[in-house]
Amino acid sequence: MICAKNKEALSYLGIHPNLDRALESIKPDFLESLQDGVRVELDGDRVYCTRFTYETIPLEEGFFEAHRRYLDIHLMLQGEERVDVAHPDGLTLTESREDGDFYAYQGKEDHSVVLAPGDFLVVFPGDAHRIKLQTDGPRTVSKAVFKVLIDG
Repeated sequence: MICAKNKEALSYLGIHPNLDRALESIKPDFLESLQDGVRVELDGDRVYCTRFTYETIPLEEGFFEAHRRYLDIHLMLQGEERVDVAHPDGLTLTESREDGDFYAYQGKEDHSVVLAPGDFLVVFPGDAHRIKLQTDGPRTVSKAVFKVLIDG
């Protein structure tokens, strides 16, 4: 897990070439060009980004998700949300879709972060993440989510 400010994105270059491609895109002009629900491919299925807008939810409605082949970068554009992170080994698996690289879990978080505009969170395989959580009541948020293939 990496939690940082957008302006620090290039500090994390060198971890993986596909991650580098995503981090190099964390620039105001690219982020402003994103349209809600439209997938933008930076390198085909290896690196792509989608902007989402939604209402945050209460903790009891949330669940953890994890991936084995992709890492995610959650980059807050507008609003604020809490994201919980835990290792999947300490959670209960409730759904598995290997073809979609999606694994759902229930359980307790190990860490929590609050993302506000200008913040990003990188969650690697091994970082189950519960997203969309309210901080102090429901809020409309808009964020960019990069999907980065690191195993394949």
